[in-house]
Amino acid sequence: MYLGIEIGGTKLQLGIGDGNGTVAALWRGTVVTADGADGIRRQITQAIPELLASAKRRREDLQGVGIGFGGPVDDATRTVIKSHQIQGWDGFPLADWIGELVGLPAVLGNDADVAGLAEALFGAGKGLTPIFYITIGSGIGGGLIINGEIYRGCGRGAAEIGHLRVHGSDLARLPLENFASGWGIQEMYAQRTGLRPSPSAAQIARQAERNDEHARVVIGIAIDRLAECICHAISLLCPRRFIIGGGVSLMGEEILFEPLRHLVAARVFGPFADCYDIVPAALGEEVVVHGALALARRKQSEPNGT
Repeated sequence: MYLGIEIGGTKLQLGIGDGNGTVAALWRGTVVTADGADGIRRQITQAIPELLASAKRRREDLQGVGIGFGGPVDDATRTVIKSHQIQGWDGFPLADWIGELVGLPAVLGNDADVAGLAEALFGAGKGLTPIFYITIGSGIGGGLIINGEIYRGCGRGAAEIGHLRVHGSDLARLPLENFASGWGIQEMYAQRTGLRPSPSAAQIARQAERNDEHARVVIGIAIDRLAECICHAISLLCPRRFIIGGGVSLMGEEILFEPLRHLVAARVFGPFADCYDIVPAALGEEVVVHGALALARRKQSEPNGT
């Protein structure tokens, strides 16, 4: 059995499983932003024995740990490069810290990469390659999975679709996150209506379903910019399938997926028009934990994994 950990900007999850697509026990907590990285580390320290107890397992039953972190990480140093949401993570040797805490080999990955691995192995991308996974929540992350392996560029990440720059209303080029993430949708709605605090992205989507003009315009802009970036990814990488997860993906077929597919089909590079499809993610809120467990299992199977 293995331990999988998801460290996000708002959510902390720990799971125990075999790394083959099942989670035997899960612990879920809420991140307190004001407590910073120290607060999350305290939560992890407290959660591990609670999780083991709930699973009726001993620490000696675990063989390794996988971590999916909500920000860029460095493969060579096994450290966090930066967190855009929580203070105190920058440059932190997270894999070494977890390994020492649990007394087991630990492997560190970016959360979108790890989630993409899980979807490719066990979810909506099973049996297909390459897979381009996009998570759209408080931010936008991406992961490229080729033949069941995460593509990591030169070791600091790749497929960061949320940081592609697209045209804004004043012709400035801004990251996709500014338009299509949860906070980006909220901010656009607030600018149009003057409402602060703005409704959540989920609430704005429901208002769009009721034909609220401001909501429909904002959601339309978000989908337009997302389609533009997906078309760039198709031209560069020609993945077999795009899998979209995260809270914003829960807007569903009518509001998000159908208009997104229509816009991409209208703009895509012609020779690649029949090479891809766009589908919702399949593994839900536990997707990063699934991927972290798979990472831990793979680490253990390496010749120097023990």
